[in-house]
Amino acid sequence: MALFEQQWIKVQEKTFTKWLNSKLKAREVEIQDLVKDLSDGVVLVHLLEILGNESLGRYASKPKLRVQRFENVNIALDFIKRRGIQTTNIGAEDVVDGNRKIILGLIWTLILRFTISDINEEGLSAKEGLLLWCQRKTACYDEVEVRDFSSSWNNGLAFCALLDIHRPDLIDYDSLDKNDHRGNMQLAFDIAAKEIGIPDLLDVEDVCDVAKPDERSLMTYIAYWFHAFSHMERVENAGRRVEKFVVNMQGAWEMQNSFEKRMKALLEQIAGQRQQWKDAKFEGTYADVKAQANLLTEYKKHKKRKWVGEKAELTGLLGNIKTKLGTYRLPAYNPPVELCIETLDRSWAGLMQDERSRSQIINETIRDIKNALRKSFADKANGLALALSTLSISISGLEGDVEDQLTHTRKLNENLQPLDEYLQIIAQVDQQCNEAMIEENDFTTYTYDELVYELGLVKSSVSKKLAFLENQIVAREMTNLTPIQLEEFESVFRHFDRNLRNALNEVEFSAALASLGLVYDEQEMHDKFRETSQGREYVTFEQFIKFMVEVTEDQNTAEQVFESFREVADGKPYVTEIDLRHSLIPEDLVDEMIKAMPEHKGNGAPEDAELPKYDYVNFMERYLGKQGADANGHH
Repeated sequence: MALFEQQWIKVQEKTFTKWLNSKLKAREVEIQDLVKDLSDGVVLVHLLEILGNESLGRYASKPKLRVQRFENVNIALDFIKRRGIQTTNIGAEDVVDGNRKIILGLIWTLILRFTISDINEEGLSAKEGLLLWCQRKTACYDEVEVRDFSSSWNNGLAFCALLDIHRPDLIDYDSLDKNDHRGNMQLAFDIAAKEIGIPDLLDVEDVCDVAKPDERSLMTYIAYWFHAFSHMERVENAGRRVEKFVVNMQGAWEMQNSFEKRMKALLEQIAGQRQQWKDAKFEGTYADVKAQANLLTEYKKHKKRKWVGEKAELTGLLGNIKTKLGTYRLPAYNPPVELCIETLDRSWAGLMQDERSRSQIINETIRDIKNALRKSFADKANGLALALSTLSISISGLEGDVEDQLTHTRKLNENLQPLDEYLQIIAQVDQQCNEAMIEENDFTTYTYDELVYELGLVKSSVSKKLAFLENQIVAREMTNLTPIQLEEFESVFRHFDRNLRNALNEVEFSAALASLGLVYDEQEMHDKFRETSQGREYVTFEQFIKFMVEVTEDQNTAEQVFESFREVADGKPYVTEIDLRHSLIPEDLVDEMIKAMPEHKGNGAPEDAELPKYDYVNFMERYLGKQGADANGHH
């Protein structure tokens, strides 16, 4: 046998023995001689039961006869064949009689199936996928060029680069002596074993002291690196999902705080205006009355319009808060009684009554005989105002199923065109009043300008509500996106939809993608737009969301958030500060979460004995409700 062949057999046997022992540890079994210890089939049965996670049935646990050894090995080989694993030219006698090459080939087949075959990068084979992963992770290191699973690893720098790219806190790559091959290799092996938990399958001399290290041994060992760091990345992704959940909750809190602050300010302003009218006195002169009439006009043009807009905005904001929380299946928000919409409606009704009283007091001193024209204008203005008020109430009062809300909103939208025509009639009457020098009207508090403004508000409210509901339906159907992603994409779409048509032109589409970190060159962006818009000059909200689905895949349901916490906690019913920081959640969010989460009352793992423990289960129940916890089996 040639020296080279003896060498790779020796390395493979050593590496495969360590691989076997890392698996057999679960049954407190350890082998010393790979060929000898597998010959009776018992260890092989143990190994396959561990790898396959099932029992192989009855076998001779202490075989004394050769026929019993054959039976044990055949049980193992039959299991391998049932699993669809190719074992060409391997018979029970090869194992029983200690055919070293055949046994090494059998173990390599099992390693490929149970350790390496699940590595898949861009549809490549396991070997190609593992090599591509190594190349991508080390591409930014000039001294490292991974071409194969042999001589590319001689100097130890590839292993050090893998450590540096994933755990830079464990190694100072820049300070390494690039010529100290054995030192670099030993450093990487030691850190991998002690800090990452990767089984120590290879010795330094197996890689550094030979021109071409054994490919199979290296692939077996490097596959453990892949799995270890892939798990680490999953934990980091879980931490990112937790981060997004907390950020989203902060957004909901900010919306609620904004609503309460603005509602309180509006109610105080309305109360102040009513008290001002109550305290006002007339001097008895026309100039004084006219001046106070002008003040009332100024109030209508500025304060009242601002308040009408703020009232509509607050109603819409509360509806959006409820819809948002409902979309995420979070507990509903009900503002304090003194700051609720009903309180505002009562205060607004009182303001309207005081305004009418104020207007009547002023108008009584300067009334003229043209009441008929005033009445004509007032009847039409009040009718339109009532219609607008009814529409506003209908819009603000919409609740329940999103499809039902959309049906009602569409019906309201159909009623807007007749109001436009009616407003034109009012405009003609208003022109007649202006020509007659009529400045006051006791029969109405509305002016033509106010009606135009409020009709515009109603149109805008209906338009916004239509777009919002249609987008909610589209967003709800995109089940392979997280609610947080949907909220982000919807927010970006609304931001760049400048003229509120629920569509983006090519420039707006490009800007929206750029704000989400998706940057293409000019021709590629144009192609993306034409493909997404299906040849039209704009991209609808649904097309935009479908495009983002193709480039984004992340769900943040209650179940996923719980699973993300469990991933961060490594399966424990609590998390520690170290767990949260290892998942790469930003420092400030970790501090906020520690303040918000209750203390875990039960016992913990021995390694966490001295660390504070936090009950993320109760923390999640607080914001997702008991259903979320039940869905994850925590109660």
